[in-house]
Amino acid sequence: MAKSHKESLLGTPPPDRLIRPLQPMPEEVRVALAARGLTDLYAARPAYQRNDYLMWINSAKRAETKAKRLAQMLDELERGGVYMNMKWTG
Repeated sequence: MAKSHKESLLGTPPPDRLIRPLQPMPEEVRVALAARGLTDLYAARPAYQRNDYLMWINSAKRAETKAKRLAQMLDELERGGVYMNMKWTG
């Protein structure tokens, strides 16, 4: 399939296609989102953000690190306007 002019210039895929492999959602993430009432806010984020959050959480080797990353994601969803400690307007 031929790339669009914009894709050729930027070297980026269309926004509906992820570059990184799709990450599975661990049950503890699903439960934490539901417990804090953040499932809809999570679902409203762009696919790349949802996938990046899961990749970041899933890549943690220690349980403490995984819990810290999950807590950060939940906090950012609650506050809004933040993605991975960066300002985000979505």
